[in-house]
Amino acid sequence: MSDHETSDAQQDADSGFLRVNDIHAYYGESYIVQGVSFELGKGEILALLGRNGAGKTSTLRTIARTDDPSLQQGNIWFDGQRIGNFRAHEAALAGIQLVPEDRRIISGLTVEENLQLAQVAPGLGWELERIYGHFPRLAERRTQDGITLSGGEQQMLAIARALARDVKLLLLDEPYEGLAPVIVQEIEKILIEIKELGITTIIVEQNAVAALKLADRAVILDTGLVAFQGTAQEVLDNEKLRHEYLAI
Repeated sequence: MSDHETSDAQQDADSGFLRVNDIHAYYGESYIVQGVSFELGKGEILALLGRNGAGKTSTLRTIARTDDPSLQQGNIWFDGQRIGNFRAHEAALAGIQLVPEDRRIISGLTVEENLQLAQVAPGLGWELERIYGHFPRLAERRTQDGITLSGGEQQMLAIARALARDVKLLLLDEPYEGLAPVIVQEIEKILIEIKELGITTIIVEQNAVAALKLADRAVILDTGLVAFQGTAQEVLDNEKLRHEYLAI
């Protein structure tokens, strides 16, 4: 690499804690993410929004470096590292923790065993007692099989499991999906605590208003393209934008 290329690469790496640069990703032959770019500063929360099929989850999974979708073009900088060629376990070791929509609680393991399993690999995050301090419901159910928890409690466990690792970037895919309003309020309180702790977070959420009230910044996707990026407040204040891209 030439000195000029090295300088450009360093500038790219330094321009944001997370920099998604013109990424194009596919599920098989399906062209899902079509040149998405955005930046996120350390400690910021980003609401990644759009209608169903806009490419939100695919963008999240591309950042997490899961096997699907496959990144075909562009790159991702995270915490000074170029991670576009990382595998999922390498991204996790670097501090990127994905909480998927289906939560993926391991059947046959208790709440505490699910948390302990997350701490087996290098990159120890919160200790169990700290987790239980923030998630008292999990403390009460620490010996219960995780898969038998309610939907809201499983979501708490999925988030807590991410915090049990050394998380630098938390990726939340539909954290309020299928939950009763009273449980959504409990999850919101947990996410506010996470925000106050300065953990950089991206939230994909159909409940756009709830996500925007928590977020600093927003990116709206439309059929795999960035339709808007700016502050969360700009979206809350722009009725035309919300109606056109979010149907609210």
